[in-house]
Amino acid sequence: MKSRLLLPFLFLMVIACPVFGAGGDGILGLWITPDGDCKIEIFCCGDKYCGRIAELKDPNYPADDEGGMAGKPKIDRENRNPALRSRPLVGLQLMEGLTYVGKNVWEKGTIYNPDDGRNYKCKLTLSAPDRLEVRGYIGIPLLGGTSIWTR
Repeated sequence: MKSRLLLPFLFLMVIACPVFGAGGDGILGLWITPDGDCKIEIFCCGDKYCGRIAELKDPNYPADDEGGMAGKPKIDRENRNPALRSRPLVGLQLMEGLTYVGKNVWEKGTIYNPDDGRNYKCKLTLSAPDRLEVRGYIGIPLLGGTSIWTR
């Protein structure tokens, strides 16, 4: 009886371990932000890791948009650089330069927040196979905030 229970458990461990212990590539794929409004694709860019907005729950501005863009695709209108404000949000690369430093941690990158048009330093921690802690900060990690993304 115990051997029948042990075999499925071992099988699950064999398929789960490569995902969680995949080294730097453990974060690759689609991630959902906490509010569920956005899917972020993390991918390799050279020997670093980057991320882009793959999908928005509501890709167009609502009918009551105060910016006069009702029904049009959402753009990077909060960007501090006026020349970049017309970029579509879907497909926008917002993470770059992340380096795997070991123990399921990626550092030395930046993350862009389209809500305020600012860039922040970034640290990612894969705390479980389907849980990514995304920390954006200014200067040192202590001065920032963490968001939990899920697969």
